[in-house]
Amino acid sequence: MSTRIKDASIEEFLEGLASKSATPGGGSAAAIMGAMGAALVSMVCNLTVGKKNYESVSEEMAALLPRLEDLRHRLIDMVAADVDAFDQVMAAYGLPKETDADKKSRSAAIQEALQNATRVPLQCAHACVEIIKLSLIAAEKGNKNVISDAGVAVVAAHAALRSAALNVQVNIGTIKDEAFVTHAGRELENLMDGMEQLTDEIYQMVRQKL
Repeated sequence: MSTRIKDASIEEFLEGLASKSATPGGGSAAAIMGAMGAALVSMVCNLTVGKKNYESVSEEMAALLPRLEDLRHRLIDMVAADVDAFDQVMAAYGLPKETDADKKSRSAAIQEALQNATRVPLQCAHACVEIIKLSLIAAEKGNKNVISDAGVAVVAAHAALRSAALNVQVNIGTIKDEAFVTHAGRELENLMDGMEQLTDEIYQMVRQKL
């Protein structure tokens, strides 16, 4: 499905999530949630640029759009990347294990695939942190007529961040390379630090403006 997942309808994607197939799964869903967050921040920016009473922030809001576009497309690509990464893990587990040489080769392939499957949600988490921070600007300066969408954006991005974190954690639990596990764990911890508080602050800011 990864080769056509970007072209799937919403209904097709949700059918895939609900099916007996392991892919697409939570990692792909996280990327979609993050992409929705980026898209909503873009909408707030687009509906602020050039509008009456928002002339003083139009240039700043317009400057955010290329960044948001890049984030959205990166996250969409991660939907398929997550599927591919999981498929690689499953393929590695399916390798022969008849001889000692087989077992050694299979174990190495599994570990390599698990590391790759960890990198994808880490990339997703990085993107989601950026979106949360950009949603703050949208909430502070965006068109008040669509300010609720900035709130939805930050909630979606934070949900995506937490979801991506779960996918990192489930993978590093079975990775034997201690240096990789330590590095990935610290990277994730740094990404998560303060994001729940910031998300809540942005959400409350939006509520106060409604």
